[in-house]
Amino acid sequence: MRLIDRYLLRQLLGPTVLAITALSGVVLLSQSLSGLDLVVNQRQSFMVFLKVTLLYMPQLINMILPIAVFVAALVALNRLHTEQEIVVCFAGGMSRWRVISPAMRLASTIALLALLMNLWVQPVTYRALRQVLFDVKTDLAATLVREGEFTQPVPGLTVYAQTIDNKGEMHNIFIHQTKDDGIATTYIANSGRVVQRAGGPVLLLHDESTQRFSPRGVLEVLTTPEYPFELSSLNDNDELIQYKQSDRFLHELFYPDLQQDWEKRNRKALLAEGHQRIATPLYNIAFMAMALSAVIGGAFSRLGYGRRIVVVSAAAVAVRILGFVALSAANSAVWVNVLQYLIPIAATAIALRSVFRQRVSRFIDIRRRPVRIAPVPA
Repeated sequence: MRLIDRYLLRQLLGPTVLAITALSGVVLLSQSLSGLDLVVNQRQSFMVFLKVTLLYMPQLINMILPIAVFVAALVALNRLHTEQEIVVCFAGGMSRWRVISPAMRLASTIALLALLMNLWVQPVTYRALRQVLFDVKTDLAATLVREGEFTQPVPGLTVYAQTIDNKGEMHNIFIHQTKDDGIATTYIANSGRVVQRAGGPVLLLHDESTQRFSPRGVLEVLTTPEYPFELSSLNDNDELIQYKQSDRFLHELFYPDLQQDWEKRNRKALLAEGHQRIATPLYNIAFMAMALSAVIGGAFSRLGYGRRIVVVSAAAVAVRILGFVALSAANSAVWVNVLQYLIPIAATAIALRSVFRQRVSRFIDIRRRPVRIAPVPA
């Protein structure tokens, strides 16, 4: 019997890994397309783009895991049942639970891995993601100048660069600055780039010309081969990284610091996120049970189980939508968090009930051709 268990598990494991890989590739592609703004508009490097894309993946993978489990289980179980391998298991004396236990063990293992990702991997990766996005937001080289546009990063300062090459070098730079005392200064340079000097950012201008009016109204022009335009005043950023619900660990969701105004106002949303982290892995077990119900939960048919699969697939979609509705409602009412657990558990119970309610067939349906017996000559 152990040999049959391992065989059934292998038949399910292959399609499951393939489905998870395929759906992860689709999610990675869609996420990379949405992250192209970092490269195109914010002029970040490919490594920043790749880091942001990969850091988004743990949560997205958790969302596709139940779908991958459901699709893979339908493919594998439908093939095993139509080729009468499951019927052979029943005919050999295996109980219904013994036949479905490899599938349920696989779903439980995936659910456990999903729980680990929800509780530890996702908060770690999302905190790193928030740091990367914060660095992009405060990147002076990306926010100070936009190619071919006049920008005003702060009041009283106008910056223009005709072109910016792939190395971050700016060409044909124009800067107009009006200070608090009303004195206006114009800087014109052939090229320049943002560098770090003495622990602060500096726009280093090459072949620079400075023009300003003196207090007596005389135009002063000063030309230098290299001029450091200080940017430290633009980098006075007291903003701190604000971690969202998706970035927090479980204890931070269930026991928020109510002394903080944001956490006090979003206490229900934090609780809903915490319960969602624990309840979401249950959908892997529920969808595996529903796939078993679609194939094994009815009479054997050599023509396939297309109709049952369509009905159960629609039910799986409805169950997942109900889960999202319960999560949304839990942001307003704490008691709704109970539904986040009841929905996948109820779906699992109903699906397994249909599996065990079906009578086990202990014979193999083999259609034999009629054999003609030749008459015995007299």
